[in-house]
Amino acid sequence: MGRFILALDQGTTSSRAILFERAGIPVATAQREFSQHFPAPGWVEHDAEEIWSTQSAVIAEVLERAGTSATEVAAIGITNQRETTVLWERSSGRPVAPAIVWQDRRTADECARLKALGLEEEVSRLTGLRLDPYFSGTKLAWLLEHVPGARARAERGELAFGTIDSWLVYKLTGGAAHLTDVSNASRTLLLELATARWSERMLEILGIPPACLPTVVASSLAPDALPPATLGGTRVAITGLAGDQQAALFGQACFQPGMAKNTYGTGCFMLMNAGPTPLGSAHQLLSTIGWDCGGRVYALEGSVFVAGAVVQWLRDGLGIIERAADIEPLAAQVPDAGGAYLVPAFAGLGAPHWDPYARGTIVGLTRGTTRAHLARAALEGIAYQTAEVLAAMQQDAKRPLLELRVDGGASRNDLLMQFQADVLGVPVLRPVVTETTALGAAYLAGLGAGYWRSAAELAANWRIERRFEPARSRDWAEARLRDWSRAVERSRDWAR
Repeated sequence: MGRFILALDQGTTSSRAILFERAGIPVATAQREFSQHFPAPGWVEHDAEEIWSTQSAVIAEVLERAGTSATEVAAIGITNQRETTVLWERSSGRPVAPAIVWQDRRTADECARLKALGLEEEVSRLTGLRLDPYFSGTKLAWLLEHVPGARARAERGELAFGTIDSWLVYKLTGGAAHLTDVSNASRTLLLELATARWSERMLEILGIPPACLPTVVASSLAPDALPPATLGGTRVAITGLAGDQQAALFGQACFQPGMAKNTYGTGCFMLMNAGPTPLGSAHQLLSTIGWDCGGRVYALEGSVFVAGAVVQWLRDGLGIIERAADIEPLAAQVPDAGGAYLVPAFAGLGAPHWDPYARGTIVGLTRGTTRAHLARAALEGIAYQTAEVLAAMQQDAKRPLLELRVDGGASRNDLLMQFQADVLGVPVLRPVVTETTALGAAYLAGLGAGYWRSAAELAANWRIERRFEPARSRDWAEARLRDWSRAVERSRDWAR
């Protein structure tokens, strides 16, 4: 067996490849950003071919950096931005349109129409999701409606739909496999959550022809379950697949019901292990499939659309920082945000509000507000959104959260993590390896390939790097959360 597991982490703004060794430690990493396209207000698109070219390039690059070759790779695990929707020709492998990104809001009016028909409750019961533009189903329906000839071709089986995992598997196997795993499928609005099968009722509601859908498979697979990838002439088994947030839950070793993690990436995503049966939400959270490793594990999720992306906006949109890492020292120049609150609803609001018409808002500005105050308000806005999700999650799960495991790029920001612990009132635990999304994909692949033998072996790899204890009173936190709620109300329903 090869010495390494190769994790492909295809994110919203970059493609990465990471080689992991048996202790779950990264050996080498390669990363390339790709273009973001905003053709109309509320629209976000990617070039699927550029995603593939960057992902292919970092595979070669990470092997070179590690001084190894594909012959030393025991298996491949893939994790990906989840709801982003690709539609391509089966014969040529060419996309028929740009990929519609999970952040895209173009189907907000269609979702509102379906809600007005009284379908929200049925959709939630079947899929665990909500009628929101976030999910793949209405994006696919839009493509079938607006790309000339697409619907007829999809009905004839000439076109293939997939989320990014499906697209990468198709390209890695030279078009031999068209599939998705249960975790990604559960984000499409097309999967029946209880059975993990495509829902005939949802296909009827959204007008989706079954002939374009991928086959649904488990998240951890035997080496001979799929056609192998070909890396520089070497055939390597693909044995792990999972959406990025479910992969992070797995990588954080949250294997017991009630354990939770929060990933601070482009968006912010809190997931709690819900056990072997779906856990419904009375507080506008999502029920989703975490993974399937010989048995399905479900999760409760709260999705925040803009987290780390607000830092990119301060850098690229306003120019008040040169690098993302500059935000922490800038924000640390002031003791607080000076009464300013930044609600980063650039793509609407996710959980627990689900308002696709909300837009970004800054309130509480005075003549004394500085760049530093805005930087701090941006970081605090990330933490406040997480606190809203946690409150809803604890009510749904009917159990208090004792700790929160964190990962993702912004989890390395000490100021943000301490503020997060303060507003939550629970310890925030940052592991040694914060690349837990890629690590989860590696773990799923390694289990399938026999590289690791059990979840207990994986849990033993988890190590804490720093523990952030709450240092503020609950009265302090509740007062600020009340003002945050007032700021959120001012962002609501703006773009209708």
